[in-house]
Amino acid sequence: MNNCKCDVALKPAAAAVALLFAGVAVADETTTLPELQVESKKENPYKVEKSANQKFTAPLKDTPKSVTIISESLIQDTGSNTFQDALRTAPGITFGTGEGGGPIGDRPFIRGFDAQSAIFVDGLRDIGAQQREVFAIEQLEVLKGPSGAFDGRGSAGGSINVVTKRAKAGNFTSGSIGIGTDSYRRATFDGNYMIGDDAAIRLVGVVHDADTPGRDGVDVKRWGFMPSLTIGLNGPTSATVSWYHFETDDMPDRGLMYRDNSGNTKSRPMGVSKDNFYGLKDRDYHETTADIGTFEFKHAFSDDVTLRNTMRYGETRNEYVATRSLPNAANVAADIAPRSGQARKTKTTSLMNLTDLSVAFETGSIKHTVNTGFEISREETDSYTATWFGDGATGPDTSLSNPNPNDPWNGYVSFSNAPNNTWTSRSKSAYVFDSIELNDKWLVNAGVRYDRFEVENNTARSDHSFWNYQLGAVYKVQPNGSIYASYGTSSTPVGLGNGDANHENGNNGIADDLSPERTKNFEVGTKWDVLDGLSLTAAAFYTQKSNARVLMATGAYANAGEFDVKGIELGAAGKITDKWDVFAGYTHLDSEQSKTGDAFGGHRDLGGAANKGKDMPGVAKNSASVWTTYKVLPQLTVGGGAFYMDKVYADPGNMLYVPSYVRWDAMANYKIDDRISLQLNLQNLTDKRYFNQTYTRHFATVAPGRLAFVSLNFKF
Repeated sequence: MNNCKCDVALKPAAAAVALLFAGVAVADETTTLPELQVESKKENPYKVEKSANQKFTAPLKDTPKSVTIISESLIQDTGSNTFQDALRTAPGITFGTGEGGGPIGDRPFIRGFDAQSAIFVDGLRDIGAQQREVFAIEQLEVLKGPSGAFDGRGSAGGSINVVTKRAKAGNFTSGSIGIGTDSYRRATFDGNYMIGDDAAIRLVGVVHDADTPGRDGVDVKRWGFMPSLTIGLNGPTSATVSWYHFETDDMPDRGLMYRDNSGNTKSRPMGVSKDNFYGLKDRDYHETTADIGTFEFKHAFSDDVTLRNTMRYGETRNEYVATRSLPNAANVAADIAPRSGQARKTKTTSLMNLTDLSVAFETGSIKHTVNTGFEISREETDSYTATWFGDGATGPDTSLSNPNPNDPWNGYVSFSNAPNNTWTSRSKSAYVFDSIELNDKWLVNAGVRYDRFEVENNTARSDHSFWNYQLGAVYKVQPNGSIYASYGTSSTPVGLGNGDANHENGNNGIADDLSPERTKNFEVGTKWDVLDGLSLTAAAFYTQKSNARVLMATGAYANAGEFDVKGIELGAAGKITDKWDVFAGYTHLDSEQSKTGDAFGGHRDLGGAANKGKDMPGVAKNSASVWTTYKVLPQLTVGGGAFYMDKVYADPGNMLYVPSYVRWDAMANYKIDDRISLQLNLQNLTDKRYFNQTYTRHFATVAPGRLAFVSLNFKF
């Protein structure tokens, strides 16, 4: 496994276990699939050596930064079906949700900072609000700590890069058919086929239909596909074109309301049954559609010089009518849950182009691996006005203790034909990264990025330029172990999210007189490869957001706040023995609103004077996860996992919170023959009823209860 072709084949990450999602056999540059390479992927399915992002100019063990990579094998073994399912295996990540001004969609918080606008697909930003699937994912790369040099605007706590499945050398057909409790039905397909000797096509797809365990009346329906074509597999010049299409039709779920929304007392969600659903099945819906087309051109001038150009057009639609309930004290006493409806429709389009050049060269005895690039993008989000007819937005009251989601509602909602508000952002960026190998012991990683960011809506405009930096040094104590120190920054301008919940206060969300918030991170850590297959990591870090926007006595916002996060992180990924695999981590975060504004602000306002010294919302002080599998017999593998999350405050005043929890999962996979296997997954084994998303002031989303499903996996 020391030949150069092996490195190329392994680049998409340890994702070629032939099971639920791809059953992918990684190919050489010829049409023959060497058995040795297939087995090497199976030997260590959870350990990934190198990021698929070309900005990482060194292997992960030589990168002075915390990076967690969730491989396709881990996604498949854990039975993860959604973006959020997969990310629960990475500690240090919590989840929020949208409401009113923010659309429903994936909203991860990394090390306490909102990363909804720091989600990337194959290295390009994807701001369209949606609830993502995993059927087309090769691996998920979680970059932790401010990463503005890598990603541009935002990324205060880190970012997430989705690496998709694309056509490559080789012929294979794989997929799965699954059935389970709670009307669970799921089918996936992944086929890759050679066209002659130099081109290949690939098609991945999914159909998913299920109820949500333990949530009365909540179900999900999703389907999607992604075709891709690659030409030039064996030559210096190649091109890949792909199209991702995904649709959802879910029942939106606002979970349970907090006991006291006023913030006068510390409150957890109401102590009613966690099965209770206060929505209206006659009225509520949540529909999304995502279409993303990508064209990548690559030319290798030599083994040391490669030029790439990637162009993408994306369009995401998000429309919903949802019901929430906010009972007051009199309602609670009378066992009444009043209903109110919310409606939102948005359309986000994006057009972006990235050109980058990778160069390896030497200056004397010093080796350099450089990646430099230029990126331009235009993103636009249209918001549409909703008008309620008939019974209107209120809806019939229901019982607080025993709500009926089948209550009748006579009315309809109509959205305007033209948008009532349009957010448009334009960005131009240039960057350069260099991994410098001074000698066998010392490596230096440095990067710098310049961004020009403009954003406007119907009433206001903002225009800012900023620089971000990444600098780190690695000392190799042994060939298999190193220690490192690094410094990184990020910048968060107003209007970051292009119409989503990340917009900051000002003139309808744009305050053109406010400078970007600045985040910096100091980190020291160590990385070791032990037991001939196990990667161990440890890091201690300090992150500070300065220039933060906080509320002043005048009622305006100013760059006068500061937020601090101190923490440690431990990780393990790989093989303990030939039969025993593990993926585990632990994160401790100590957060504080260290400088606030001088307006009282109340418990609701981040940076209000009343909240000085409080914990940041959306932060779990302690979180941990462990997933492990063991091959009991040549045909039988069993596994299980535990996921712990500490208490999470929902509001800046620390008056509302969701309690801690531990969730247990289990799996078993029986290999019938080389082509067919049967896999059983038990998620939330003890039927723990906990909360997995929070929204400031109003509600927390109830996580699914126990789910069991069996999948028949095939590969040819």
